[in-house]
Amino acid sequence: MVVTSWFSSPTPRSLSEVFPLQMEGVKLMVNHTIALSTVGDSSYRFGATYSFPVLVGDMDTVGSLNAQIIHQLTSRVRSKVVLQTQQHKFVNWQCDAEFRGADFTATVTLGNPDILVGSGIVVAHYLQSVTPSLALGGELVYHRRPGEEGTVTSLVGRYTGSNYVATLTLGGAGAHASYYHKANDQRHGNATLSQLQVGVEFEASTRMQETSASFGYQLDLPKANLLFKGSIDSNWVVGATLEKKLVPLPLSLTLGAFLNHRKNKFQCGIGATIG
Repeated sequence: MVVTSWFSSPTPRSLSEVFPLQMEGVKLMVNHTIALSTVGDSSYRFGATYSFPVLVGDMDTVGSLNAQIIHQLTSRVRSKVVLQTQQHKFVNWQCDAEFRGADFTATVTLGNPDILVGSGIVVAHYLQSVTPSLALGGELVYHRRPGEEGTVTSLVGRYTGSNYVATLTLGGAGAHASYYHKANDQRHGNATLSQLQVGVEFEASTRMQETSASFGYQLDLPKANLLFKGSIDSNWVVGATLEKKLVPLPLSLTLGAFLNHRKNKFQCGIGATIG
């Protein structure tokens, strides 16, 4: 099981959006999703969304469910529950509570708790603003299952500039660093001609004895209704996606391609989103 760590993705609304999502085959989305693949299994999924509290979920024809429930309990407290099943069997569920103070953020996450077996994962985060730009904190991960028990601690730092964010995580499991930069918009009068964003990630794992690095960028051309994303990593995997909005129709077309040079593997896909 992988529990989402707030510190492992310190800029969820910026850095993660820079990198293109891998796609293969044909995909059509209209609250219903049809995926046709030559590599994996083809599937049909039905999705639903509710605004308040936020309910997002989808289910396929064999009963596999992915769902999230997000609720803003108060102006400072937010809760989230994530559920995942495979063929009517629970495989993963986690819940977390986040409290945002005036100059700090604290989060507690509980993953896959099983009282009868005595297993589960608890993750606690704390991030404190030291200056308007610098924030420091820590993360504690405790996991337990029959015959195994352990704790991992990490120290975290984040520096936020006017148009960039840099983060660093150091712990017993290794190190993770990221840098996100929003370049200046290219404008002509009051119109935005283009917007460029770039991101870099570096990760070193002491357990796996390996390191990895990746670079991604996003170019937005509002007047042309085009969004282009590209990426390359240290494993020589190169990828790109191109999204075109067909205005005035409520329709978007997406083309994607990924090439793994080491494995000599190529994947491409096309997608259509209505709405």
